[in-house]
Amino acid sequence: MRVLLFAGLREAVGHKHLDLELPEGATLAEAVARIEAGHPAVEPYRGRLVLSVNAERAPLEQLLGDGDEIALLPPVSGGAGRRPWVSAAPLSMDALLAEVQGPEMGGVVTFTGIVRNHARGESIDHLEYEAYGEMAEAEMRKIADRIAERWPQVRCAMSHRVGRLAIGEPAVMIAAAGPHRPEAFEACRFAIDTLKQTVPIWKKEFATGGSYWVEENP
Repeated sequence: MRVLLFAGLREAVGHKHLDLELPEGATLAEAVARIEAGHPAVEPYRGRLVLSVNAERAPLEQLLGDGDEIALLPPVSGGAGRRPWVSAAPLSMDALLAEVQGPEMGGVVTFTGIVRNHARGESIDHLEYEAYGEMAEAEMRKIADRIAERWPQVRCAMSHRVGRLAIGEPAVMIAAAGPHRPEAFEACRFAIDTLKQTVPIWKKEFATGGSYWVEENP
């Protein structure tokens, strides 16, 4: 089976993916132990990784089958026929608004996260974002589904850039529309806060003192 690695973990190991052979009936925990034994650079991430099998979050006790694709996801910084929400193309708030607006919507709240020129006491030259694209899309759609369950009359759409971003460029955009402003505000805040915690997108800062991956969330 194939093991996918991302961001700082990928750089630490020195490979984008690993090939792994396991006995029949092996669990995800056994796979992780085998990976750690062969690649000591993985061990410092113990307890901080999110694990997925075939682009779905998975527990350590999950049984693995032949051909499964495992992904080891370090802490984040953050469907067919639908416009992708994760893209290397510049973001468009107009495109998001087109997904959520309607004649019944009396309030639209938006959020735009922009690349700033400083962080952690250093001057920033630019950022790079990396994503586990398929899973990131699925997680963002899940956030929208959770919003629809919690605020049934609200529609929410979001998008995130990947690749190199210059100072002043938008990195993430959220749009939430509802019949009234309170639920639109609440849904927009919920969307960005949850995205930063659960969606497998990583940020690398290129600062005056060097470059580093930002791994802030458990």
